[in-house]
Amino acid sequence: MLIIPAIDLKDGQCVRLRQGRMEDDTVFSNDPVEVAGRWVKAGARRLHIVDLNGAFAGRPVNADVVHQIAQAYPDLPIQVGGGIRDAETIQTYLDVGVQYVIIGTKAVTAPHFVSDMCLEFPNHIIVGLDAKDGKVATEGWSKLSHHDVIDLAKQFEQDGVSAIVYTDINRDGMLQGVNISATVALARAMTIPVIASGGITNIEDIRNLCAVEKEGIMGAITGRAIYEGTLDFAEGQRLADSYVA
Repeated sequence: MLIIPAIDLKDGQCVRLRQGRMEDDTVFSNDPVEVAGRWVKAGARRLHIVDLNGAFAGRPVNADVVHQIAQAYPDLPIQVGGGIRDAETIQTYLDVGVQYVIIGTKAVTAPHFVSDMCLEFPNHIIVGLDAKDGKVATEGWSKLSHHDVIDLAKQFEQDGVSAIVYTDINRDGMLQGVNISATVALARAMTIPVIASGGITNIEDIRNLCAVEKEGIMGAITGRAIYEGTLDFAEGQRLADSYVA
């Protein structure tokens, strides 16, 4: 299982939010490229980047920073989300070396967009489903839809997405542990991989996820825990690599 460091970008800085609230942010660095290098040196095999401004604006805002990271670490698979609403944006990211683009809000508001993009950019599309009490949220988590997470995920699986990033909004940035049961329920409902996100606090959370990895959980995104030091990233990845159920 991959432990995937998150770099959340707001106004060109590396920050973390609590439960997706833009006004409740903590700035961890003014140099996101240096932060990416820190995780690469610690053994990261994939990086998760979110353009927070872009998620709210509906278009990329911190794309230049993403480009700098991709160019600085050309061998590192990067997945990017936030404000990806058209094919031109996807093409631009792929052209600079980003491996995967994450479609979030538009996957919910215009599902046909996902199927179109999977045809145009096969093996490069991930859908991010951010949920609260089983219902999917959009617009940077500011709006709650009536869509059920599992039903939507099954639809996108048929469209040909590479993976689903599943985030429990209630736990994101709160250091309260991963919602294992909801993540496993989603993974069991489909054949494509699920990437867990939201709530990872310490090495025990990594151990708990490793215990259910075979259900179809290919990775876990971690942010606040590795920035505040409640989780040693390198230790977490070593555990995931050596875990035997």
